[in-house]
Amino acid sequence: MAGDDYEARRDFEHTPEPRGGTGTSGEDPVFVIQKHDASSLHYDLRLEIDGALKSWAVPKGPSTDPSEKRLAIPTEDHPLDYADFEGVIPEDQYGGGTVLVWDRGTFDNITEKDGELQPLDEAWKNGHLLVELHGEKISGGYALQRTGSGDDANWLLIKMDDDEADARRNPVSTEPDSVLSGRSIDEIADDESEDDE
Repeated sequence: MAGDDYEARRDFEHTPEPRGGTGTSGEDPVFVIQKHDASSLHYDLRLEIDGALKSWAVPKGPSTDPSEKRLAIPTEDHPLDYADFEGVIPEDQYGGGTVLVWDRGTFDNITEKDGELQPLDEAWKNGHLLVELHGEKISGGYALQRTGSGDDANWLLIKMDDDEADARRNPVSTEPDSVLSGRSIDEIADDESEDDE
């Protein structure tokens, strides 16, 4: 999906979401996982690739168990400054609901093809990404694998079997709050409604 989709779907007079710009975040690419209480609660995984945040909605959130395959539905690219967005999107706006920064950090591209490191944008276009996340809640290798053809094909998010894998851990349920503000989804919603009064 083109980056223009993000702006076309939003009325910035009515949503607090960042309009965004271009560029890079710094030396290492960033990732963010945002917990989004919209029509259904889900998690949005975003990876910095080619100056934008490539994005997937992960209904059950990331797992630390390599035996679990999590559905990852591609969504439109988001601007890099969306990585710090936390707040309430009005219900009449696209993607309405409360958003918190569930996890964030940097990541390394570890996708190889024929013994060579494959550029991130090529790996994404080819539908197979291997990344090593350095987050506050989750770390280690994760595979993103497209399961069909076309821009709207679904993907799978799978934890790689490495030192950070732990089938007993369930950070989605045990660590629900924001790494940015320490607030819960309900606290963010309440704080925003108080600001509007």
